[in-house]
Amino acid sequence: MKKNELIAEFMGVGKHYEAQSSNQFNQYHTSWDRLMPVVKKCFCTGDNTFEWDAIMDAICTCDIKIVHSVVVEFIKDCEKKSLIDSLDS
Repeated sequence: MKKNELIAEFMGVGKHYEAQSSNQFNQYHTSWDRLMPVVKKCFCTGDNTFEWDAIMDAICTCDIKIVHSVVVEFIKDCEKKSLIDSLDS
């Protein structure tokens, strides 16, 4: 699964995802306006603040590539822990 597609699924817009660079849901890696709502949702996910440390550190770099990468890893970790499914119920 592509990274932006993974984020789109996490944000609940996966059914609208298309692998076109012009698609708004494929711009998480290039647009702070698209990525920051994902970061906000990440902070509403998880069972303790240790999971958010990497995101906070990445945001402090002001490098969208780093933040994007850390958010993707956070989402993958949440999926492993089944935290995403529990949010939807």
